[in-house]
Amino acid sequence: MTDGKRNDSSRLARRGNRRGIALAALGALAAAALVVRSKTREAERTHLPIGQFIEVDGVRLHYVERGHGQPLVLLHGNGSMIEDLEISGILDQAAASYRVIAFDRPGFGYSGRPRNKIWTPVAQAELLHRALQKLGVERPIVAGHSWGTLVAVALALEFPAFVRSLVLLSGYYYPSVRLDVPLASPPAIPVLGDLLRHTIAPLLGRLMWPFVARRMFSPAPVPARFAAFPVWLALRPSQLRASAAETAMMIPSAMALRRRYHELTLPVAIMAGAADRLVNVRHNSERLHRELAQSDLQLVPDAGHMVHYLAPDQVMAAIDAAAETGKLTAAAGHAVQDAGTAVQRIS
Repeated sequence: MTDGKRNDSSRLARRGNRRGIALAALGALAAAALVVRSKTREAERTHLPIGQFIEVDGVRLHYVERGHGQPLVLLHGNGSMIEDLEISGILDQAAASYRVIAFDRPGFGYSGRPRNKIWTPVAQAELLHRALQKLGVERPIVAGHSWGTLVAVALALEFPAFVRSLVLLSGYYYPSVRLDVPLASPPAIPVLGDLLRHTIAPLLGRLMWPFVARRMFSPAPVPARFAAFPVWLALRPSQLRASAAETAMMIPSAMALRRRYHELTLPVAIMAGAADRLVNVRHNSERLHRELAQSDLQLVPDAGHMVHYLAPDQVMAAIDAAAETGKLTAAAGHAVQDAGTAVQRIS
């Protein structure tokens, strides 16, 4: 065989190998897509919506309302949903004393997240404010966990006369370098992200879930009741898009809000696990406490990021204290307003 024929044969063999690899890759992606589709449908059949729906500005929001009394709004963190608040026990514990409204934030659980809008903390705050108004909620305490603290803060900044007080749990308030941003953001990228979310990203997420859970609770062990968290519901392609988008927005969102923290004049309770391995407590919770004169800081010893599981009684005590301080602040404001009105009448 001549050299030319050997070269032609080698080229054909290489092309055949590449074609075989490409077909194998496409087959693997197709198989992954079928598994993800099956798991998504199974998760939605097994874990039906536990609350009600309200439509605001064309967005369908899923929420749970329980209890009576002073309104308390609960906002979950990134990648989570109402079920997290229920499984932790904090939802029912709070409902014993408050009118609790817990939302699936846009894109999470069973709430919609239209793709024609960037769902910054302010955008979510505006949407939730309109939803709360439609539900007849006035002067609520707003408690947020993790990414939900950004939305809670935005709600207080955008509507200062509406929010009575804030309870911020394990929050991220100041920009910093984070390795999880480049690692977890790709599913939000158009086209490529769509491919990832419907094929390998949910499978990788399920494979990594035990490690993620340990890291969220570390140094404390993962509580047995957390096994009830609907993992595959959180790994649906739609929710992965929301999670990736919020991961990508985390640093710029904190950067935008930090310039306005001085505007917060309402009572603020800040709580975090002293050993949180996801969010640096000194850089975030302690720093925010120093910046807000009217804040109270509690660090839970030997606790990680999921303080609502690890210290529910302390979380409820913080909510109760915020409710009481909020009442006193409101009463003082009314007294000053009444005094001003009286002076005007005399003059």
